[in-house]
Amino acid sequence: MRQVTQKLKTGEIKVIEVPMPSLNYGGILVRNYYSVISAGTEGSTVKTARKGLIGKARERPAQVRQVIDVLRSQGPIQTYRAVMKKLDAHSPLGYSCSGEVIGVGAGVSEFNVGDRVACGGLSACHAEIVSVPANLCIKLAPEAALEPAAYNTLGAIALQGVRQADLRLGETCAVIGLGLLGQLTCLMLKAAGVSCIGIDVDPGMVDTAALHCADWASLRSEAGLEEKITSFTGGMGCDAVIITAASDSLDPINFAGAIARKRGTVVIVGAVPTGFDREPHFYRKELQVRMSCSYGPGRYDPVYEDKGIDYPAAYVRWTEKRNMQAFQELVASGKIDVSYLTTHTFPLEQAPKAYDMMMERKEPFIGILIAYDTSKAIGRRQVEVCEAQRGIPSSDIGIGFIGAGSYAQSHLLPNIPKDKHISLKGVLTSSGTSARSVADRFGFEFCAAGEEDLFENAGINTLFVATRHDSHADYVLKSLKAGKHVFVEKPLCIQETELQEILEWLNRFEGAESQSPGGLVEPGANQPLLMVGYNRRFAPLALELKGAFSDMPMAMVYRINAGAIPADSWIQDPEMGGGRIIGEVCHFVDFLTFMAGSLPVRVHAAAMSDVEHLNDTLNISLTFENRSVGVISYLANGSKSLSKERIEVHGAGSSGVLDDFKKLTLFRGGKKQVKKLITQDKGQKAEVHRFLDSVRSGDPSPIPLSHLISTSLTTFRIMDAIRTGSSLPIVFSSGDPAS
Repeated sequence: MRQVTQKLKTGEIKVIEVPMPSLNYGGILVRNYYSVISAGTEGSTVKTARKGLIGKARERPAQVRQVIDVLRSQGPIQTYRAVMKKLDAHSPLGYSCSGEVIGVGAGVSEFNVGDRVACGGLSACHAEIVSVPANLCIKLAPEAALEPAAYNTLGAIALQGVRQADLRLGETCAVIGLGLLGQLTCLMLKAAGVSCIGIDVDPGMVDTAALHCADWASLRSEAGLEEKITSFTGGMGCDAVIITAASDSLDPINFAGAIARKRGTVVIVGAVPTGFDREPHFYRKELQVRMSCSYGPGRYDPVYEDKGIDYPAAYVRWTEKRNMQAFQELVASGKIDVSYLTTHTFPLEQAPKAYDMMMERKEPFIGILIAYDTSKAIGRRQVEVCEAQRGIPSSDIGIGFIGAGSYAQSHLLPNIPKDKHISLKGVLTSSGTSARSVADRFGFEFCAAGEEDLFENAGINTLFVATRHDSHADYVLKSLKAGKHVFVEKPLCIQETELQEILEWLNRFEGAESQSPGGLVEPGANQPLLMVGYNRRFAPLALELKGAFSDMPMAMVYRINAGAIPADSWIQDPEMGGGRIIGEVCHFVDFLTFMAGSLPVRVHAAAMSDVEHLNDTLNISLTFENRSVGVISYLANGSKSLSKERIEVHGAGSSGVLDDFKKLTLFRGGKKQVKKLITQDKGQKAEVHRFLDSVRSGDPSPIPLSHLISTSLTTFRIMDAIRTGSSLPIVFSSGDPAS
């Protein structure tokens, strides 16, 4: 399918071919008929992208600070990779559309194939097919016109601003900024019986508002405007002022304070600074300043938007979905007429011209629609990107990627050797634009339309899985059953039943005849390899530290200054991320297992109590088969100025300290030895190389299977130990030992 995207590096806008999005649980697939270009939000994004690097930095100082933090902690190479990932990506545009349902996901009951719908949110982008959560879609009447329905998101944003103003019949409201949002706001105010004053700096917008939606409209520069508004309101002033303008100036909010009545309300919908002058208006009039959050309650809440769990209407009357519904009812009933807003309609293939017109202000515009050819056949198919190399021997290793987010693009893909015996075949990600970005950047032959394009491809014998945690076990099992070697990012799984199923499948290979996974590996290996991304054990300083303490019981202390992650992050979600113990602490359990050269057999753990029960500040005590002991202090409440990781190892009169995988200090034989690296090296490159070397040679996986199973099992027992307050043996719940 085709989609409108922008390269943040150059600002270039293109219509490119990308895979059709997947149909997710709780969502629907929609074939777009129309989508709306938001001159405010999208115009700001395009404007920033078309600036040089210095201009981009000035526009986004928060992101510049993030880049500096990465530079300090990870060095220039990782910083460059992180920046280029953003700049080279095909970024989707758009967030308001209308069309027809062509697929309904599990867990959705209110929609059927063939329904007409209006959609909102970032997934409701300028693309032929979009995949949208059910709580961001509105079912329309069968006879509903889809062109006005495409204003769905903009209408909900305007309506939420009106709700925040809390106006009554017969009151007066001024709207500062008469672009698309301002026009919609005026239409709704007028329909609600509120007297509406429109204000803008553009004479064309003022004339349009006066003709269609405002009781009175004026240029901001008009002489004596404040006095005229006072007169219009009978000397009282406006009951509320809604700011829908986008400006770097303080004038909109200060002028709002000037024209509002005593104890009136100022609502900020547009992107304007809020550093208003306290005197003479805001303080003396005791004005209320309210922010309007996008479409309404539910926005930015993953439980509402992604999981589809609604807020009870008795407690939250107007959610973002109910705002969308109310807007569509106003349009369908004829109480507001948005037809005049559409000044331009461009076919999809001419979308770049629409943005050029908008940015260059070649002619007046308000609403710009993109129209889609709904007569063409649609279907799910892979997108060819790079032609397969010809004239060279068949690759020993054909690689497919499932998931390729920030971590994969910074630490996995760049570390795959440039070798004629290794080829990047196909990539599958959650969105078509991200898959195409990765394919273009790293040279994959195709973007997969679905997982079967990878599992059933005879040219792929090795898969990398770097998706969200809840899908790891499923992809691992599918890879193994397809006879593919699989490298999965941590954790291996998030449920003990998943771990048992993986182990049961792997045990089937015991004594199996030699086979050739994917038909590409030289005979000799009797099973596909399983590898988990526990990279720290491959770090160069970690290997030196282990070498100094080999073959002896040791006492280990691992302190991780992990920092806080919000409770609503997917990582903290038990069903999606597994929580930080299963999802992250597994890294450190594996490292101590590697150092000890022995499996943990008993665990005790205690977490600091917290309101949200995240259990992400805790101490863990491990006992190993060879009498080694280890303590993991995982801290979410530490200072950001403290280094992230510090490991101490003690044994037989010697000690070693590894600081953030950049500095190793050894104390032995009465001497102190120090080794420093210029930049941090946590072993990602070595880990990838070791895995691929094992695939090629037929050697065992670089991490023993017993370690992989034990590490996941240990994290499950850590959770149990916190819950019970007991010291527990590390065995499967059925009683079978981890080994």
